[in-house]
Amino acid sequence: MRTSWYVINVVSWDGFHQSVCDTAFFSAPVSKFWAFAFTISKVPELGDTVFIVLRKQRLIFLHWYHHITVLLYTWYSYRDRVAGGGWFMSMNYTVHAVMYSYYAAKAGGLRVPRPVAVLITALQIVQMIVGFSLMGLVYRWRDEVHCVANPNNLMCGSVMYLSYLLLFSSFFYQSYIRGAAGPDDKRPMKRE
Repeated sequence: MRTSWYVINVVSWDGFHQSVCDTAFFSAPVSKFWAFAFTISKVPELGDTVFIVLRKQRLIFLHWYHHITVLLYTWYSYRDRVAGGGWFMSMNYTVHAVMYSYYAAKAGGLRVPRPVAVLITALQIVQMIVGFSLMGLVYRWRDEVHCVANPNNLMCGSVMYLSYLLLFSSFFYQSYIRGAAGPDDKRPMKRE
């Protein structure tokens, strides 16, 4: 949550525009630790995929695709210190805090109402909409001196967020609206 406070402070002191273009997130005393922790956290998150395979559960495309692409994009973005990074990490940390609390409660034997799973998947979709929109703003402001943007990162990030938006929306529709998925699929997808 420290990353969220950093972004909130930049918004309140310097405005939304600067919060999107800010790259000091990667070097400021406290946030640089959380940026690094976020980046390396993507490796153990692959453990979710390993556990699914070991438990012989069905591994859906969204799950493994998301894990692999987010790992690659996160490391690439950390290396390039991209604009928008503070927002991307803060959103992901927040959604994961809610999602992993849900999974901890379920693993602890608590019966969590179905609307919680629906809410978590909806949060993931909102995260993808905001992420894609932020990529658009970075693209728009890329020629400004203080809005550092790598063209390859912009392209990869935009494709990634758009593909996640489409995949998570499809998952939401299949699981919660159409209801065609099996009982094991009616839970929030692990990832943003």
